[in-house]
Amino acid sequence: MHTTHLLYLHGFRSSPQSAKAQIMAQRVQALHPRVTWWCPQLPASPAQAMDLLLQGTATWPRGQMAVMGSSLGGFYAAWLSAHLAIPAVLINPAVHPSRDLARYIGEHPVWQDPAQSIFFEPAYVQELKVLESQPPLTLPTTLAIIAKGDEVLDWREMLACHQSGQVRLIEGGDHALSDFEYHLPQILEFLQLA
Repeated sequence: MHTTHLLYLHGFRSSPQSAKAQIMAQRVQALHPRVTWWCPQLPASPAQAMDLLLQGTATWPRGQMAVMGSSLGGFYAAWLSAHLAIPAVLINPAVHPSRDLARYIGEHPVWQDPAQSIFFEPAYVQELKVLESQPPLTLPTTLAIIAKGDEVLDWREMLACHQSGQVRLIEGGDHALSDFEYHLPQILEFLQLA
Protein backbone atom coordinates (compact mmCIF):
# COMPACT_ATOMS: atom_id res chain seq x y z
CA MET A 1 0.00 0.00 0.00
CA HIS A 2 1.40 3.34 -1.03
CA THR A 3 -0.08 6.40 0.61
CA THR A 4 -1.82 8.59 -1.97
CA HIS A 5 -3.76 10.75 0.52
CA LEU A 6 -2.22 12.15 3.70
CA LEU A 7 -4.01 14.07 6.45
CA TYR A 8 -2.00 16.11 8.98
CA LEU A 9 -3.61 17.22 12.26
CA HIS A 10 -2.08 19.98 14.36
CA GLY A 11 -2.30 20.20 18.13
CA PHE A 12 -4.19 22.38 20.60
CA ARG A 13 -3.55 26.12 20.03
CA SER A 14 -1.57 25.22 16.92
CA SER A 15 -2.28 25.61 13.21
CA PRO A 16 -1.31 24.41 9.74
CA GLN A 17 1.56 26.92 10.08
CA SER A 18 3.28 24.76 12.72
CA ALA A 19 6.89 23.83 12.01
CA LYS A 20 6.14 20.08 11.71
CA ALA A 21 3.17 20.62 9.39
CA GLN A 22 5.21 22.94 7.18
CA ILE A 23 8.20 20.57 7.02
CA MET A 24 5.93 17.63 6.22
CA ALA A 25 4.02 19.58 3.56
CA GLN A 26 7.28 20.63 1.86
CA ARG A 27 8.68 17.10 1.96
CA VAL A 28 5.52 15.53 0.51
CA GLN A 29 5.32 18.20 -2.21
CA ALA A 30 8.98 17.76 -3.13
CA LEU A 31 9.11 13.96 -3.11
CA HIS A 32 5.52 12.98 -3.91
CA PRO A 33 3.76 15.84 -5.71
CA ARG A 34 0.85 13.56 -6.68
CA VAL A 35 -0.01 12.76 -3.07
CA THR A 36 -3.13 14.56 -1.88
CA TRP A 37 -2.10 16.57 1.21
CA TRP A 38 -4.60 18.13 3.62
CA CYS A 39 -3.74 19.99 6.79
CA PRO A 40 -6.90 21.84 7.85
CA GLN A 41 -7.23 24.48 10.55
CA LEU A 42 -9.11 22.46 13.16
CA PRO A 43 -12.08 24.00 14.98
CA ALA A 44 -11.71 24.29 18.75
CA SER A 45 -14.78 22.05 19.10
CA PRO A 46 -13.67 18.38 18.99
CA ALA A 47 -17.08 17.33 17.61
CA GLN A 48 -16.82 19.91 14.81
CA ALA A 49 -13.21 18.92 14.15
CA MET A 50 -14.15 15.26 13.77
CA ASP A 51 -17.11 16.13 11.52
CA LEU A 52 -14.79 18.23 9.33
CA LEU A 53 -12.24 15.41 9.08
CA LEU A 54 -14.75 12.65 8.37
CA GLN A 55 -16.52 14.72 5.72
CA GLY A 56 -13.28 15.96 4.19
CA THR A 57 -11.89 12.45 3.77
CA ALA A 58 -15.16 10.69 2.92
CA THR A 59 -14.16 10.17 -0.72
CA TRP A 60 -10.52 9.29 0.02
CA PRO A 61 -9.46 5.69 -0.75
CA ARG A 62 -9.31 3.93 2.63
CA GLY A 63 -6.60 1.55 1.49
CA GLN A 64 -4.28 4.35 0.42
CA MET A 65 -4.84 7.07 2.99
CA ALA A 66 -2.95 7.77 6.20
CA VAL A 67 -3.07 10.34 8.97
CA MET A 68 -0.52 11.93 11.22
CA GLY A 69 -1.03 14.20 14.16
CA SER A 70 0.73 15.89 17.04
CA SER A 71 -0.51 16.23 20.63
CA LEU A 72 -4.32 16.72 20.45
CA GLY A 73 -3.98 16.08 16.70
CA GLY A 74 -2.30 12.81 17.66
CA PHE A 75 -5.35 11.86 19.71
CA TYR A 76 -7.59 12.62 16.73
CA ALA A 77 -5.25 10.68 14.42
CA ALA A 78 -5.34 7.63 16.71
CA TRP A 79 -9.16 7.81 16.81
CA LEU A 80 -9.35 7.98 13.00
CA SER A 81 -6.87 5.11 12.67
CA ALA A 82 -8.96 2.92 14.95
CA HIS A 83 -12.29 3.80 13.32
CA LEU A 84 -11.29 3.97 9.65
CA ALA A 85 -8.61 1.24 9.68
CA ILE A 86 -5.91 3.55 8.32
CA PRO A 87 -2.26 3.90 9.38
CA ALA A 88 -1.35 6.78 11.68
CA VAL A 89 1.83 8.52 12.81
CA LEU A 90 1.34 9.87 16.34
CA ILE A 91 3.73 12.55 17.62
CA ASN A 92 3.59 12.94 21.40
CA PRO A 93 -0.14 12.11 21.20
CA ALA A 94 -2.60 13.23 23.85
CA VAL A 95 -4.11 10.21 25.61
CA HIS A 96 -6.68 11.79 28.00
CA PRO A 97 -7.39 15.18 26.40
CA SER A 98 -10.67 15.70 28.28
CA ARG A 99 -8.70 15.59 31.54
CA ASP A 100 -5.67 17.54 30.29
CA LEU A 101 -7.58 20.34 28.54
CA ALA A 102 -10.19 20.88 31.28
CA ARG A 103 -7.90 23.48 32.83
CA TYR A 104 -7.61 25.39 29.52
CA ILE A 105 -11.22 26.55 29.30
CA GLY A 106 -11.21 30.13 28.02
CA GLU A 107 -9.47 32.13 25.32
CA HIS A 108 -5.92 31.34 24.20
CA PRO A 109 -3.62 32.81 21.54
CA VAL A 110 -2.57 30.58 18.66
CA TRP A 111 1.14 29.67 18.94
CA GLN A 112 2.07 30.63 15.37
CA ASP A 113 0.07 33.89 15.36
CA PRO A 114 -0.71 35.50 18.74
CA ALA A 115 -3.08 37.91 16.94
CA GLN A 116 -5.39 34.93 16.46
CA SER A 117 -7.02 33.12 19.34
CA ILE A 118 -9.20 30.13 20.05
CA PHE A 119 -11.90 29.87 22.67
CA PHE A 120 -12.09 26.51 24.43
CA GLU A 121 -15.57 26.05 25.89
CA PRO A 122 -16.57 23.76 28.79
CA ALA A 123 -18.76 21.76 26.36
CA TYR A 124 -15.63 20.77 24.43
CA VAL A 125 -14.39 18.74 27.41
CA GLN A 126 -17.57 16.66 27.18
CA GLU A 127 -17.08 16.27 23.42
CA LEU A 128 -13.60 14.88 24.09
CA LYS A 129 -15.04 12.47 26.68
CA VAL A 130 -17.43 11.17 24.02
CA LEU A 131 -14.54 10.52 21.62
CA GLU A 132 -12.48 8.89 24.38
CA SER A 133 -15.36 6.57 25.24
CA GLN A 134 -15.90 5.25 21.71
CA PRO A 135 -14.24 1.84 21.43
CA PRO A 136 -11.91 1.21 18.47
CA LEU A 137 -13.46 -0.69 15.59
CA THR A 138 -10.13 -2.10 14.45
CA LEU A 139 -6.67 -2.54 15.91
CA PRO A 140 -4.98 0.61 14.66
CA THR A 141 -1.71 0.50 12.71
CA THR A 142 0.38 3.20 14.32
CA LEU A 143 3.87 4.60 14.69
CA ALA A 144 4.06 6.57 17.93
CA ILE A 145 7.00 8.94 18.36
CA ILE A 146 7.21 9.69 22.06
CA ALA A 147 9.70 12.01 23.76
CA LYS A 148 10.53 11.24 27.38
CA GLY A 149 11.38 14.93 27.74
CA ASP A 150 7.84 16.03 26.82
CA GLU A 151 7.10 18.90 29.21
CA VAL A 152 3.32 18.84 28.56
CA LEU A 153 2.22 15.20 28.43
CA ASP A 154 3.35 12.11 30.37
CA TRP A 155 5.38 9.83 28.10
CA ARG A 156 4.44 6.79 30.24
CA GLU A 157 0.74 7.30 29.44
CA MET A 158 1.51 7.68 25.74
CA LEU A 159 3.61 4.52 25.75
CA ALA A 160 1.01 2.49 27.66
CA CYS A 161 -1.73 3.58 25.26
CA HIS A 162 0.15 2.99 22.01
CA GLN A 163 2.54 0.13 22.70
CA SER A 164 0.55 -2.27 20.50
CA GLY A 165 1.90 -0.41 17.46
CA GLN A 166 5.41 0.64 16.51
CA VAL A 167 7.00 2.98 19.04
CA ARG A 168 10.02 5.24 18.82
CA LEU A 169 10.82 6.27 22.39
CA ILE A 170 13.17 9.25 22.50
CA GLU A 171 15.44 9.98 25.45
CA GLY A 172 15.01 13.69 26.14
CA GLY A 173 13.31 15.65 23.41
CA ASP A 174 10.37 17.99 23.95
CA HIS A 175 6.63 18.25 23.34
CA ALA A 176 7.07 20.07 20.02
CA LEU A 177 9.52 17.37 18.84
CA SER A 178 11.99 20.07 17.82
CA ASP A 179 14.19 17.49 16.08
CA PHE A 180 11.27 16.41 13.86
CA GLU A 181 13.39 16.32 10.70
CA TYR A 182 15.67 13.71 12.28
CA HIS A 183 12.66 11.35 12.50
CA LEU A 184 11.40 11.99 8.96
CA PRO A 185 13.05 8.94 7.34
CA GLN A 186 11.23 6.56 9.71
CA ILE A 187 7.95 8.48 9.29
CA LEU A 188 8.17 8.44 5.49
CA GLU A 189 9.05 4.75 5.49
CA PHE A 190 6.10 3.92 7.75
CA LEU A 191 3.79 5.93 5.48
CA GLN A 192 5.35 4.21 2.44
CA LEU A 193 6.45 7.58 1.10
CA ALA A 194 10.18 6.86 1.37
